[in-house]
Formats: sequence, structure tokens, C-alpha cells
Amino acid sequence: MDQLKKANEYVKQNRIPKEELPVFHVTPPCGWMNDPNGFSVYQEKTHLFYQFHPYSTVWGPMHWGHYETEDFVKWTELPAALAPDQAYDEAGCFSGSGIETEKGHLLVYTGVMEKEEDGQKYTYQNQCIALGDGKAYNKLAQNPVVTGDMLPKGFSREHFRDPKIWKEDDGYYMVVGNKTDQGKPQVVLFHSENAIEWEYVSVLAEDKKGNLGTMWECPDFFELDGEYILLASPQDLCAGSEFHNGNNAVYYTGSYDRGRHVFDYSHVYSLDDGLDFYASQTMLSADGRRILIGWMQTWDANIRPADQKWACMMTIPRELRLDNGRILQSPVRELEKYYSNSVHYDQCTIKGTCQKEGIRGRVLDMTVELLEGDYTSFDICFAQNEKHFTKFTYDRAGKTIEIDRTYCGMIRDVLAQRKVPVKVSGDVVKIRMILDKYSAEIFINDGAQVMSTTFYTPLDADQISFVCDGSVTVNIDKYDISIGEMA
Repeated sequence: MDQLKKANEYVKQNRIPKEELPVFHVTPPCGWMNDPNGFSVYQEKTHLFYQFHPYSTVWGPMHWGHYETEDFVKWTELPAALAPDQAYDEAGCFSGSGIETEKGHLLVYTGVMEKEEDGQKYTYQNQCIALGDGKAYNKLAQNPVVTGDMLPKGFSREHFRDPKIWKEDDGYYMVVGNKTDQGKPQVVLFHSENAIEWEYVSVLAEDKKGNLGTMWECPDFFELDGEYILLASPQDLCAGSEFHNGNNAVYYTGSYDRGRHVFDYSHVYSLDDGLDFYASQTMLSADGRRILIGWMQTWDANIRPADQKWACMMTIPRELRLDNGRILQSPVRELEKYYSNSVHYDQCTIKGTCQKEGIRGRVLDMTVELLEGDYTSFDICFAQNEKHFTKFTYDRAGKTIEIDRTYCGMIRDVLAQRKVPVKVSGDVVKIRMILDKYSAEIFINDGAQVMSTTFYTPLDADQISFVCDGSVTVNIDKYDISIGEMA
């Protein structure tokens, strides 16, 4: 049995019941998921592929799983699209992207191979293509189409991955994450007239000061509201006011010299300040919105229950816009189609600890506006019962926000808290919280900051409480989210 057929047969035999999974976040049907891949439109449907290891709940030889959607909220599972079944990708079909072409739906991915040379094992990463019809995909006979031999001397062949493709008037472009042999992270650029035959163009961007990690994974380059943006997920960053230790997801703003194909960044910002976010990828929707999705997990913390048969999930897709040089993120507007059981409180006062009638649940969209008052801090505790809770804190006095899952029911002493400065301050603070069973995505001040976190608290912990150190007037809008049967 070939590798792809074997994987799809295994999924059929081991698919997790829908009721055990999040309601509207993409998860693997079984096994392990990491980076989003191939996020693109093909024949008027949005496709999302992902790094997939069906056979266990830990990372393993990478396949590409596959979903499609018409509204970014209700997803249909499709058969896995790629498996590591060729000599050039036998160590894994790593991350990549997708685009609609005249030839069909084109996927470009990193094929990983290992070779023994002079008694040593070497890893090589090259870029490969598969073409398909939205359901089934065939790898090109001429793979790999972009090899490390096409890179200038002194560029790593081992760390050369995660191609992101797009089309312009003069053909197709592709950015790929890379580093120099001296360990400097960079993003390299390629061009093709037909999306099959490629040539090296330039180093699009590089670490200018030597303080942005060791490898920029999952690069993405696009225009947003008239400005150029580079996304990347740097490895091995050192902590500072903007970033945390280890793997981060960031965006760079700056100027793009089209003649030299060089992006000169002037600022670098965090994309998500929570505990679980990495490897984001964007697409341009049919109606012109720039939509981002990320892996809602971290490599540095495993808090899943030992008996859980699936691992990891994606974020909700987010609309991006630019305001004063900063990205603002909002959950896709299509989520509102699935609202039910609305509860509203206008101009109510919160003192000390309280719960509000009708404000509870684990699958909902809730916005709390802090209007005015004499208070120093405000907490929202959720996924709560007499034993467990996860907490979001706005520290007005200290001008910080914090997520804390210490008491969510973790059985390991792993990363549980993150506190960062508030980036946009004012008299009104708006906190929008998206809950989906085992995750929270918290959008502060219309998406000026986002904090994403997972927690695996028993589902009967569905209380929500508010804690105010002082007194504050608030507006609360809560909607349950009812999707119906996911396909």
C-alpha cells in the first residue's frame, strides 16, 4: 500500500468523534497537527492544508492534511494530500503554500531528504511542487524544482524551507526561509514565469543586528493597506519587552526596493502575545481581505491530557488591517452568522468578584468594554469551576495584560503565564474573547493585541466570573456559537 493511501486508511479507522473536538477550530481528524500550509482559494473555495502526522499525537514524518471551507468557520475534512513517498521527500513533506494556476491547484512544499556522506548523515531541504484539482494531488516528475544548489555560496542547504508563493504582473514569486552557514537568518526570493521553472533573485531580508533568532521559519510577504509586510517565525529569540524566549511569530514593517528586490525593515513586532501561537500564514480572500491563520500551539509546552487522541489546533482565521504602522487582527466576520443565545449588559457596575446571569459557556464570543471607574486591575476568569480556571488580567495601574492558565488542570509544570505591556491605551479598554472548548483567543482594543492560549480543562468547568480591584462600569455582549454538524 502506498504511503498516502495508508495514511488515509488509517484516518478512516481512527477518526476522533466530532463531539470530542473543538467546534469551529481546525483540528486533525486524529494524530498530530502543526503548521498551516497551502492556505489559498481554488475554484471559489478556501483550502487549508497542514503539517500532519496521523499515526501518533507527537511530531513524526510530515504529511499534508487537508480541509476546505466556504466561510472560514465551517470546515470540511478532505483526504490527506501529500505523504513522504519519494526519494526527495522521504524524510518529510514540510511546510509550504498554494496558489490557483491555469494548470490547477499548485502546492509548493519543502521536501526533506537525508544522505550518508563520508560516514556522516546530512539533511537537505529543497522545494517541490504538486498539482491537483482540489481533491487529489500529483507530485511533478521534475521535483525538486528549487534546490539548495541554486543558492549562493555560504547559504545553508539544510535550513532552506517553508516556501510561500504569490503572483504578480511579471510572473510568480516565492520566499523561502534560510540561514547562512554562519547562522544568520534570512529570507530568500525566487521568481518564475510559469510557477514550475524557478530562478534565484535575492536575499529579500536578513537579520540586520544579529538579535532576531537563528532561523526565520514560515516567511510570508505581502502588501497590506499600501504597506509591505514580512511575516516570519524566528527560532531561538531572546526575551525582551516585545518577544519571549524561544520560538516567536513576528511581523516586519519597512520599505521594499522593487528594483533590487530587497525589503529593508525598520520595525519588528509580535503577532500574538499569548502562550500558543506560531507558524502563521496568510491568503487573499476572494473579496480582497488579507486573512491570517496560525498554529495555536507552542513547541515548548505540552499540556494535553495523556489519553487525548488528537494534538493541536489552528487559530480562528483573522482579518488583518494596518493602522499607524501596526497590524490589527479581528476574527473573520463570518463568525457572526453562527451567533445564538445573545446576552447583553449595558452600563453595569462591577465591584469585587461577580458572575452575571447568562454569561457562561465554553463555545462563545464575548466582548467586555471597560468604560470608566476607579480600579487598578480587572480579571476575567473562564473555563471555571470550584477547582479550575484560566484568567485574563488587565492591570490598569501597571499598564500590562496577562494570560494565566496555572489552574487550568495541567499535570506538568510547563509554561503557564505571559505578561506584556499594553500597546494601545485609553479611557476605554475593549476585551473580545473567543472560546472554543479548549482554547481562548483574546483580542484587545480592536485587535491591537491578541493573546492566544490552549487549556484542556474538563468541559463541565463553564463558569465565567469578573474580578475588579475597585469599581468599573462595563458593557458586556455575549453570543454562543452554534455551528451544527462539521463535515
